[in-house]
Amino acid sequence: MSMIKTTEGTSGQKTAGDAKPALGGAGVAVVGGGAAGMRAAAAAAELGARVRLFEKNTVLGKKLRITGKGRCNVTNDCPPDEFMAGIPANSRFLWSALCRFSPKDTINLFERLGVPLKTERGRRVFPVSDRAADIAGALIRDCRRTGVEIVREKVISLEIKNQRIAGLATERGRYDFDAVIVSTGGMSYPLTGSDGDGYKFARAAGHHVTDISPSLVPIICEGDLCASMQGLALKNVALTVRRISDGKALYSDFGELLFTHYGMSGPMILSASAHIHDIAPGRYEASIDLKPALDEATLDARLRSDFAKYSNRNFENSLSDLLPRKMIPTIVHISGIEPTQKVHSITREERHRLLNLLKDFRIKLRGFRPLAEAIITRGGVDTREISSSTMESKLISGLYFAGEVLDVDGYTGGYNLQIAFSTGTLAGESAARQLIISQNNK
Repeated sequence: MSMIKTTEGTSGQKTAGDAKPALGGAGVAVVGGGAAGMRAAAAAAELGARVRLFEKNTVLGKKLRITGKGRCNVTNDCPPDEFMAGIPANSRFLWSALCRFSPKDTINLFERLGVPLKTERGRRVFPVSDRAADIAGALIRDCRRTGVEIVREKVISLEIKNQRIAGLATERGRYDFDAVIVSTGGMSYPLTGSDGDGYKFARAAGHHVTDISPSLVPIICEGDLCASMQGLALKNVALTVRRISDGKALYSDFGELLFTHYGMSGPMILSASAHIHDIAPGRYEASIDLKPALDEATLDARLRSDFAKYSNRNFENSLSDLLPRKMIPTIVHISGIEPTQKVHSITREERHRLLNLLKDFRIKLRGFRPLAEAIITRGGVDTREISSSTMESKLISGLYFAGEVLDVDGYTGGYNLQIAFSTGTLAGESAARQLIISQNNK
């Protein structure tokens, strides 16, 4: 084995902590020091494996530190069977990992590591401090406690002999390992180090990587409708995304969205993007119910009341009690009612046209923002080639995958970090147990 190494803790000091005596052999390598990688490394070391965690960044958990706008939505506090509803693709593959390390296990882990958590709307779990750095710090402490060695080198290739992992090579040398866990993330937020290395390693090992595209990403809309309302955030509205050809609804939700110069963003829009796999101009449209708490009869009564109150005003000056100021010019324009028309002269037909617009404000969708702006990557290592019970490759013995590099992704709300923690834990424990079995058979 190459003697080139920088086996330092995250504070720059050697780490031993209260780790168990390491098993013999070359041990386990974890490639990628994000959420999945740190969880995999600690889980393997907890069982006694000698573990080295390779990270090319100077800071572990670089992407983790910016998730949830720096607050870090750790998980979604629901049982595994309900959690599966938040995984739009390949959810069955995730079942074993989720049962092994559930949302409750994640919550217990961070509480045990000294990070108090809180649960907000939609069962979204955050650190009480609202600091993503606290979550990253806890995972680093767990690695330190279990004796994981940090190797700050960029891995450039895996070493495979006779369909089995033999080690890996970095820019500085070659290392022997009994098992390698690839947890390099996808291709979203590339400045954090997610540059697709894991896909390269997987393909070199003979694995198929499904098509890569952005998910949980802002949506570009047609025309200049959204740009005219740029910066406006709508709360407590209902959103439905429909296929234009047949009107079929792909996604419906209630919550918040944001208008931007290119289209729309915000929690509901990001989640909606996970349901759209073939977005193109003229294919989908969003329908926004601006007053979901009011049925049509109640909203019509509200309109008649406001119109009576402002009967002598111009139409453009009569909607301030009903809509955000920045949205009024857009609604007035689309309604077809003259801006300077006196409210008392608005006909019943015009009022109903306005009512329909408020309950069904439509915007045509055109495409996604670039992958670099996506929260996660859709696609990845084909799960049919991975054992769901261990996260081990079915093609290469001793090769494991965990986290976003796999073709599994979830909606916003803590689902994707839980995928990382669950698959990371299962991969780490499986690799360590395989070492135990191998050594017992010698």
